[in-house]
Amino acid sequence: MNIFELFDPAPEGYQDEKQDNSTLKMTDSRKTRLTLAHLNQLRQSHDVRKLEHEKKLEAVSKQYQSAPESGGALGGL
Repeated sequence: MNIFELFDPAPEGYQDEKQDNSTLKMTDSRKTRLTLAHLNQLRQSHDVRKLEHEKKLEAVSKQYQSAPESGGALGGL
């Protein structure tokens, strides 16, 4: 969990605690069934995570790119 997840509301497509019916108990003996709504939620959350990962990679590549050539600031020494 990231610190910003504590303060900002969850983006669209993230897990919603109100709709989380996946907690199983010891008395549950039936198999769970995936519905189309479940599959759509999984697809949306995967798309959001993929987009966030791409943005993170862009930010990291900007941070670690090589410094631009200075125009001779120390060349005369």
